[in-house]
Amino acid sequence: MTNQDSSAPSTDQPLEDRVNNRSQRPTSKAFQEFMATSWAPDTSDLPAQDAAAGYAVARRAKLSENFTGERLVIPAGPLKVRSNDTDYRFRPHSAFAHLTGLGVDHEPDAVLVMEPTDDGAGEHGSNHVSTLYFAPMAGRDTTDFYLNSRSGEFWVGPRPTLSSLSARTGMPTDSLDQLEMAITKNSGPQALGGIRIRLVREVDLNIEALVDTSRMNTGQDLEASDALDTELSEFVSEIRLVKDEYEIAELRKSVNATINGFEDVVRNLDKAMAHERGERVVEGAFFARARLEGNELGYDTIAASGNNATILHWIRNTGTVKDGEVLLLDAGVEAESLYTADITRSLPVNGKYTEVQRKVYQAVLDAADAAFAAAKPGLKFRDLHLIATRVLSERLHEWGILPVSVEEAMDPEGQHHRRWMPHGTSHHLGLDVHDCAQARAELYLDAVLEEGMVFTIEPGLYFKDEDLAIPEEYRGLGVRIEDDILVTADGAENLSAALPRKPDEVEAWMAKLRG
Repeated sequence: MTNQDSSAPSTDQPLEDRVNNRSQRPTSKAFQEFMATSWAPDTSDLPAQDAAAGYAVARRAKLSENFTGERLVIPAGPLKVRSNDTDYRFRPHSAFAHLTGLGVDHEPDAVLVMEPTDDGAGEHGSNHVSTLYFAPMAGRDTTDFYLNSRSGEFWVGPRPTLSSLSARTGMPTDSLDQLEMAITKNSGPQALGGIRIRLVREVDLNIEALVDTSRMNTGQDLEASDALDTELSEFVSEIRLVKDEYEIAELRKSVNATINGFEDVVRNLDKAMAHERGERVVEGAFFARARLEGNELGYDTIAASGNNATILHWIRNTGTVKDGEVLLLDAGVEAESLYTADITRSLPVNGKYTEVQRKVYQAVLDAADAAFAAAKPGLKFRDLHLIATRVLSERLHEWGILPVSVEEAMDPEGQHHRRWMPHGTSHHLGLDVHDCAQARAELYLDAVLEEGMVFTIEPGLYFKDEDLAIPEEYRGLGVRIEDDILVTADGAENLSAALPRKPDEVEAWMAKLRG
């Protein structure tokens, strides 16, 4: 008999099952029978319809009007592995959240299917009937109840039932077991009497495979189908450009919670200065508020002090927070509805701006105010950037930093000022911090502002330590001021105006919070 190599991998247990070796879960029949008994019955009433449900119906009606006769598939997305057998907290895809009104973590793997019907015979007088497919709660008489660490109630708590989500959304619901049939039945080229499918892609690979297989089996051109899917993704992004009343109310909530988070940070600045990774103290103080009042952070917090404030997306937050520096805090709370704020303030760590810090701060504030004053229906979105950057160019020229005239810098062939203001001044805001990102340029950058649009105004100046094109006294200073703006019938409202912006007001606010 030959000796077996002890280093050879064992093949008697499937690789995917080995992750559960640590669990030591009992599998005896006696245990299974015992676990299925003596549980109190669920006597809870069905929940009331969600506040968002009526708005979601109207949003789906817009989709139905644009894609009459086609089956529309909008996945929520699956859970995402963080490490081995642990997952990130689930967040549904924004298109799914917008069209169902559902937020937080109820629906991993769920899919919204909008089935075409006779004109006007669908929901809300539309041309589609919408059904929400998801995995209902495993009953306590099933082994999944206590064995499935992703969906078993014993592990992750109660999951909504088909009837409870139907009550909340006002839509029919069905089990994921029925999804394949719902997506693939009668599918095929419309010219041959089939139903054409459109899918929001790059959300759930399993759903993509199901749709693409159905298309191949019915002789559809996959490249042409990809173009159809792109049009759907564009449209579900573009219908979010103008917010409804529910969305605006949720954004107000997230802004107010974010302001509370900024106050928490100021109260913790002394602690931050005393810690070798003070930026993490700042980050942690804001995160605690996000979890206390909302669902999560809307995006990774930028807590950048000193020269780190000149790094536009500094999210490592491993630096110190020193007396005499400016702390650039860019942060937002995501509400339970998944709508997020996005606010930036540049705060003097010791509570007082130096002369140079105040000069740079005032220039950025003037640029933001100029853009805000111009924001109203009829202005082009891209003009906000031109208005703000002209103010910054003028100040850079006054300070002797701009190497050319203001007009040369503002010319598309110049752009010298962009060395110190490299990003755009505005982006749309909503379910995503950079909302409506798949919208066509003519409906985003080149669009005319409309009542109900919500976006940021966020000019900045960033003078890096290593930048030899500027006088030494400016180096290591980054300043950005960012507010969330709602376009009104005759102008604009600064949703985040309650957070001080003027330098004297910032200093007084910080002094009051720090006692």
